[in-house]
Amino acid sequence: MENNIVTYNSAKNIGTSEFVMMGDIRLRQPLPTNEIEMIDPFILLHHYGPFVVNKVLNPLDLGPHPHRGFEPVTFVLQGEQLHRDSLGNESIIRAGDVQWTRAGRGIIHAEGPSKEFVKKGGTIEGIQLWINLPASKKMMPANYQHVKKEDFFIIESEDCKLRMQIIVGNLNGVTGKIISQTDVNVYIIDADKDGEMNIPIKKNHQTLVYLIDGDVLVNNSISLQKNNQQMIQFNNDGEGFQLQAISSSKLLFLSGEPINEKVTTYGPYVMNTQTEILEAMRDYQMGKMGFLSRN
Repeated sequence: MENNIVTYNSAKNIGTSEFVMMGDIRLRQPLPTNEIEMIDPFILLHHYGPFVVNKVLNPLDLGPHPHRGFEPVTFVLQGEQLHRDSLGNESIIRAGDVQWTRAGRGIIHAEGPSKEFVKKGGTIEGIQLWINLPASKKMMPANYQHVKKEDFFIIESEDCKLRMQIIVGNLNGVTGKIISQTDVNVYIIDADKDGEMNIPIKKNHQTLVYLIDGDVLVNNSISLQKNNQQMIQFNNDGEGFQLQAISSSKLLFLSGEPINEKVTTYGPYVMNTQTEILEAMRDYQMGKMGFLSRN
């Protein structure tokens, strides 16, 4: 695949991916930062691991907890995780798989390595992404989607050195397997050394690229390197961007139409007003989001 892009989108922000603590878990948080509160409709981006998990070490056992008002998404990069929720879903998410939850009016879920994985030991790494829902959809019924790695459509560069896994949205007539509630494009990009591609950006989208691993050059001038500059947010002043892999690399591409509504967050809730946050807390305590026991 090759796109004839005449004008490249310039960089609006180039950021690092600082470590933060989420409970006892130390992970990277490229979004939000001190400089960037959110990139509408994307609220939060966490990159956790790689963590060694075994009978002694198990930092990723996240017990039952609620969500409301957004779509929490998990990309498993290494290892596997067990998902359970108050809708009755239970599934093992393996490397390359994606789980896409619509929290809507409320869901309780738990995720972490399965007992079998802990017993044998291994490495887990993943991405957690929060995508906002507009006010008109925040109280939709909850929903859960799990798509396996082998079921996603792949687009390759002309030299076959760069592959794009189409998670959500549409690129060159190829549509992602997952259904989202907002206008977003989500791709996982895997590139061999010297892999190169022009990637289009929709004019009405806010767009970012996060480097998960490796070393790439954007628009022939901007270097993204692991443990250094890892995220770029683009201006809406072009048709797309050029990506060239300096070494074997993996990236997350996100673009979405801004919702342009006030956002109020508290813990696991993303709403429009403080009153709605208090209502979410009350509804959870009253059992209106369902129930999920500890395993």
